[in-house]
Amino acid sequence: MNLKRTFGAILTVLGIAGLIYTGISIIQHSGQYTTLIVVGIIAVLFFFSGISLVRTTKDEV
Repeated sequence: MNLKRTFGAILTVLGIAGLIYTGISIIQHSGQYTTLIVVGIIAVLFFFSGISLVRTTKDEV
């Protein structure tokens, strides 16, 4: 089990969850826009950093 790949998968899932939360909150007009912008930016950072960790980590046997 590769720890970097696991951490990358967790970051990716957290990013997806944050993006879904931001999207639902924008559609329902709940929450302040500054909070939604911050959550959206953090979710995008988590998503792309998780994807890059999974892609760049090599498999070790």
